[in-house]
Amino acid sequence: MIRTDDLAQQRLLVAQACRVAASRGLVDGTLGHISLRIDERHLLIRCRSDSDTGLACTGADDVRLVCFDGTAGAAGELDGYQVPNEFPIHAETMLSNPRHRAVAHLHPPAVVAVDLAGITIRPIYGAFDIPGAWHARAGVPVYQRSVLIRNTQLGREMVAAMAGRSLLICRGHGIVSAAGTVQQAVLQGISLDRIARMSLRVVSAGGTLREIDEQDWADLPDLRPSLTVDAAWRNELARITQRPPTDYVR
Repeated sequence: MIRTDDLAQQRLLVAQACRVAASRGLVDGTLGHISLRIDERHLLIRCRSDSDTGLACTGADDVRLVCFDGTAGAAGELDGYQVPNEFPIHAETMLSNPRHRAVAHLHPPAVVAVDLAGITIRPIYGAFDIPGAWHARAGVPVYQRSVLIRNTQLGREMVAAMAGRSLLICRGHGIVSAAGTVQQAVLQGISLDRIARMSLRVVSAGGTLREIDEQDWADLPDLRPSLTVDAAWRNELARITQRPPTDYVR
């Protein structure tokens, strides 16, 4: 049985993740959605309504409990709400890999631009963003179709292109980030956007993208969640909840 108090906290987490993604420019308006697997039958997902004001304004009430077939997970869950058209992105990604408990489908312009420009995501820096560097080293696959992924067949095509990785670029569309937690899924998206932005800056400045030296990887360790995911997420939440100091100048 799903505990009501646990579900309330998880709804809030997904809502916060949507606002973080919007604050980082990874989504715009009502586009994009984030989900969290609850059990073998249910997931929470950011849904849409006739009064939707966008992901930057997501509240816990916008996060609804649904089944893996896209139907309501409990009585009243989809009253006044609709699951995203691209719900198969979430269902098929989670069903393909039990480690993927959270999925973020985002539309970061820099990542879309990098791919359309024919620039491959590569580990061009190290300590600047260690988790991002390791993701780049592993390689970020590309789903070549620019379609709306709105049915099971397209969802499975996308998952096949993902090839078991945690990140995927959808050409001319956006990205999919899958992880064990909502926090990780969004932070991976931020890292991918960061390296895409840096790549564009280097190329725009007339530079050449060059991967870091192989010998450097031994000194780019896993810094543990308390120093990476946990600390980074506290910072992201602070960015969306705290006002700037009174002496802040734009």
